[in-house]
This record gives sequence, structure tokens and C-alpha cells, in this order.
Amino acid sequence: MLKLFKQYEKLMIQLLMAMMSIAIGLATLDLGWVIFQDVMAPPVPLLDADQLLDIFGLFMLVIIGIELLETIMKTYLVKGEPHFEVVLSVAIIAIARKVIILDLKKIDSLSLFGIAAIILSLTVGYYFMKRSHTEEGNKS
Repeated sequence: MLKLFKQYEKLMIQLLMAMMSIAIGLATLDLGWVIFQDVMAPPVPLLDADQLLDIFGLFMLVIIGIELLETIMKTYLVKGEPHFEVVLSVAIIAIARKVIILDLKKIDSLSLFGIAAIILSLTVGYYFMKRSHTEEGNKS
């Protein structure tokens, strides 16, 4: 029964990886299309701040998708990898995307404090995680 479950789990992971790859490909095509449309709109080679924020947001979305795909591969296909390191990396990239596309005119100060707390928490967690890996490496 356990062997059957492991085979099922492996199949689901492979399906997730295939679907994530398709989603990343489509998001990349969408990003290319948005850049093309923005560059071709008058005035031709110039982009305004809103267009740049849209492009950066889509770019970060593709990066997050790639990180998620890497997370799936590292977590389930490569043995011995620390899962929390990859999860923290994805979380940091996701919050960075949020900060990049943030419209400061429409967000309240309490939300900004919340985002700052999330960034601080993730940074401290990542620091301690890396520090513990360094200490474990020195013991070996």
C-alpha cells in the first residue's frame, strides 16, 4: 500500500511540474507580449511608470513560478535538500514582488508596517537558517 502511495505521489509531482512549466511558459509569453505592446504604443520607445510597474510585476511573477518549480523539484525529487530554505527563498521573492508593484498612493500605513514585519521576519529566519547550516558544516 505504501509503495502504491509513493507511486501516486510521484505521478502527482510530475503532473504538477508539467503544469507549472506550462504556466511559466505562458506567463513568459504574456510578459513578452506586454513589453511588445508597451514599447510599440506611442511614444514608441518610451515607457511610463505604470507600464514599468506592470512589466516588473509580470517579471517577478515568472521568477516566482520558476522558484516554485525548483521548490517542487528540490523538495520531492532530490533527497537531502533542506525544504525550508527553498520555501523561505520563494517567500522572500514573493514579498519583493509585492513591494516592487506596490502603489504607495493607495496603501495605508498599517499595511506598510505589516509588509515591513513580514520582510523582517523572513530576513531574520533566513539569516538564522543560513547560520545553522554554516555551523553544521563546521562541525563535520
